[in-house]
Amino acid sequence: MTESAQPLSARARLAVTAGKAAAAVSRAAGRGSGSVIGGKVALKVDPELLSRLAGHLDVVLVSATNGKTTTTRLIAEALRAGGEVVSNALGANMPAGITSALSGGATARFGVIEVDEKYLAGVARDVTPKAIALLNLSRDQLDRAAETRMLAERWREGLQGSKATVIANADDPLVVWAASSSPDVVWVAAGQEWKDDAWSCPSCGGVLHRPDDTTWTCGDCGFGRPVPSWVLSGDTVIDPNGSAWPIRLQLPGRANKANAATAAATAAAFGIPPHIALERMQSVAAVAGRYDVVSHRGRDIRLLLAKNPAGWLETFSLIDPPPTPVILSVNARGADGTDTSWLWDVDYGRLIGHPIAVIGDRRLDLAVRLEVAGVDFRVCESLTEALQTLPPGRIEAIANYTAFQDLRRAVGN
Repeated sequence: MTESAQPLSARARLAVTAGKAAAAVSRAAGRGSGSVIGGKVALKVDPELLSRLAGHLDVVLVSATNGKTTTTRLIAEALRAGGEVVSNALGANMPAGITSALSGGATARFGVIEVDEKYLAGVARDVTPKAIALLNLSRDQLDRAAETRMLAERWREGLQGSKATVIANADDPLVVWAASSSPDVVWVAAGQEWKDDAWSCPSCGGVLHRPDDTTWTCGDCGFGRPVPSWVLSGDTVIDPNGSAWPIRLQLPGRANKANAATAAATAAAFGIPPHIALERMQSVAAVAGRYDVVSHRGRDIRLLLAKNPAGWLETFSLIDPPPTPVILSVNARGADGTDTSWLWDVDYGRLIGHPIAVIGDRRLDLAVRLEVAGVDFRVCESLTEALQTLPPGRIEAIANYTAFQDLRRAVGN
């Protein structure tokens, strides 16, 4: 059990009040939820506020390049079996957004916090987590974030001497190397579809050998895949005792089964049995609009988020087969990363046979990539034009971060 929440100091209470006021002004001005500006204002008033707000909580941090928002939601649902949960469910995952979220958790027992990869070590120092879940590392926003090996090194340094139980993906060499500095690691065989960031050994730089999908090892230094205690096997997760528990999700795809396996292992670290954790995860049908099917202008549109090559690879496995129509939308605003060179790492040839409409700020960049891949498409100025262009049937709409938000606003989601 956690300790009872201690009364906040006058300064901390002022910081929380100022942050909530700033957030309310932001919402009234139509600038979004206000969580980020609210957190920034609160931290200006009291720089130690994040640690004060987390002091009474059993905290789990979730970090990764892909899947952290969904996994955070699944863990939060599982832990509600043991008490009240506070979480940054909308994905504001830097210190300001996290502070804003925790300001509403005075009566909570658990804090389930998604953390941007760059900020994991700093947030872990502030909130003293009981558990840290690490899913994957792959290239993303290279103009803002560090190269993946550098991020893994930051994680590795930040986890040294940590008292948290680290729940880590045994199939991602970068995650394994980062987590190996921690004295308490629970390894989960969650899989790794995207391997193009993990062909060289993060420990020595040698070549990793992959004789099959479940084995990898460095031929030079011997660094290799640890033996997992939790294993995703088809539609089940096998726990450390060898018991297989069915995964029945409303969320689609192999990647979400992997997220659920990690969430089950994380919930177990808080005393929630797998069958209870997995049963509670069944209630999650969408996460911040992702996977929602919306009706707009007489068409059913499924909204899918894909922010980087690893995410696009997983998303292509979800869409209905040809000739299902597809909308692709890419922006390159600050929240996306302004470098669109990653488009060339995505295998868009998988979309051959689909009627495709391309929209978004960087639709011409994407059009060039599709042309080279031999994919037929139409460039459109807007969602409305795209809907007029595409043939009948449910539409799969795939977009990166701000383009996804644009789509949600356009369809009223």
